[in-house]
Amino acid sequence: MNKNKISALSTILLIVCAVLLAASVFLPLWRIELSAPQYPEGLVLQLYPDKIGGDVDAVNGLNHYIGMQTLHAENFVEFTVLPYILAAFAVLILVTAILRSRKMSLISFISFVVFGLISLVDFYRWNYNYGHNLDPTAAIKVPGMAYSPPVLGYKQLLNFGAYSIPDIGGVLLLVAALILAFVVIKEYRAHRIIKKKGAAANILFLPLLAPILFSCVNDRPQTVRLNEDECERCRMTIVDSKFDAQIITDKGRCLKFDDLFCLVNYLEENKDAKVKKSYVSDYSKEDRFLDVTKAFYIKGGDVKSPMNGNIAAFETRKEAEEAATQLHAEIISWEDIGF
Repeated sequence: MNKNKISALSTILLIVCAVLLAASVFLPLWRIELSAPQYPEGLVLQLYPDKIGGDVDAVNGLNHYIGMQTLHAENFVEFTVLPYILAAFAVLILVTAILRSRKMSLISFISFVVFGLISLVDFYRWNYNYGHNLDPTAAIKVPGMAYSPPVLGYKQLLNFGAYSIPDIGGVLLLVAALILAFVVIKEYRAHRIIKKKGAAANILFLPLLAPILFSCVNDRPQTVRLNEDECERCRMTIVDSKFDAQIITDKGRCLKFDDLFCLVNYLEENKDAKVKKSYVSDYSKEDRFLDVTKAFYIKGGDVKSPMNGNIAAFETRKEAEEAATQLHAEIISWEDIGF
């Protein structure tokens, strides 16, 4: 057996990788979702290898008022060359599979990683210029404000929430990169886990990468700007840090509420909402948030919250019991809460 040849499994995986790359040429690679009260359905920009799709006209209309450049594919050289680059990688990897060359698999992987890094830097540069080079004669001007959307994740831009994530084509590219990495590590035995004989190590390799892929989505509560941030449900300004609450969506967006009453009612009214985490402010500790399912609650008595939910949260049962005695309130659980 020629030691420079890759295994049959690796050959099949490389063919799959080439197919994924070829498919990505025709699919959106990235998407930027915009949400605001005046756009309940939201706006979406989809970045294809050769064009910009989605609600381009609506976004360009908004850009005109705040001085941002309007978006036209012909203004970006990337949309001209990117389809050919992806097609070239598909051909390169397919040839690697046909020749079953171990060295070519390594070259393909390194080249693809370099391409990915350059693409991210270029995307960051594009986002930065797009959000900072503003028309000084724009109708709406906010001193010191820039409108660069995030490269990955969520960012608040005035009253718009912007969320930037890979679209289906980008997911295929990511999967292709993982397949390439798996093949190279498997064939070169560069990782200690892979060095151990047996199929189990190979099978377990890819799942080990999952936490890395999804750790970029932030699920931690954000700082509340009192007298500035407004409640997602009632639109009242948040004024009391003892009662505010937050929802972190699956996409990492933070929804802030001035009262646990509003958070619970929001969930009742939006049963299809994709919630990753929910938090409530600790009544006794400033700027500390508790997981709503783990907190201990008291209700009524002298507890007075902004929207009359009149529920206070505490980290421990002892704290809740002491506060209930002082405030003449009753102890309740998360399961008991309802309005």
